[in-house]
Amino acid sequence: MRVHLVDGTYELFRAFYAPAASRGGTPSAFDATKQLLRTLLALLEPGRVDGGATHAAVAFDTVIESFRNDLFPGYKTGEGIDPALLAQFPLAERASRALGLVTWSMIEFEADDAIAAGAARYAEDPTVEQVVICSPDKDLAQCVSGARVVLLDRRRKTTLDEDGVRAKYGVSPASIPDYLALVGDTADGIPGVPRWGEKSAGAILTRFARLEDIPEDPKQWGVAIRGADALATSLREHRSVVGLYRTLATLRRDVPLAESVADLAWQGADRPALEALLAEIGEPELLERVPRFR
Repeated sequence: MRVHLVDGTYELFRAFYAPAASRGGTPSAFDATKQLLRTLLALLEPGRVDGGATHAAVAFDTVIESFRNDLFPGYKTGEGIDPALLAQFPLAERASRALGLVTWSMIEFEADDAIAAGAARYAEDPTVEQVVICSPDKDLAQCVSGARVVLLDRRRKTTLDEDGVRAKYGVSPASIPDYLALVGDTADGIPGVPRWGEKSAGAILTRFARLEDIPEDPKQWGVAIRGADALATSLREHRSVVGLYRTLATLRRDVPLAESVADLAWQGADRPALEALLAEIGEPELLERVPRFR
């Protein structure tokens, strides 16, 4: 079997900012939730290239803040998020549960942490052929392992295995947190180290893999990098914080998830709950797209 782990927060954001023309109909306060439901139904629809999921879970950031905000004041918060989008967070989780999907609501941890923990746990189960992480988020690339745990961008219909991660980012999955610590991640509020970019970080981490293994003297790097002296100086000046940046970028795999692989088996939607939700958001016709009810 394959296990699908869905980044529900990403899907909700994507649905909210999708062009209005792609949603059709009259714009409403529930458009993102409606589109999220369509996306999750497509995942469950048998016969689709990106569907047919039999075992799945969806992770949401119930609140944007997490334990990382206690570590670094500059880490991302809910500030600046459109209130109309924030208002749909609880509704999105209700929608996922009404479809009968295992739904992880993250408060102390982030949705990405839950996915990382789930991917690590379920990949160890001999009955699982592959864990498919449904998200294009580069943070989650650190979870990829061979072809057993892969990253699926359902919008672009592209899949990254371990070789794919190396080809795209220039580093192995294990070095993704080090990579993000150097180049930064504006979406998460991680500043990165000045002067370091994707090419320089990829080149040096391919050679040394871990931040602490990078020699302070660029003459010992053994790779030709433009502006190496300036890069080395900048890294030396930021040694006291770059480790923190890596901690922020490292996903936690110790999130306490109660579900076994068997618990992720999709048994069908909860018809009363789904009917009530669809009536509330004015989309009753979606009920016809549900492949199965409990």
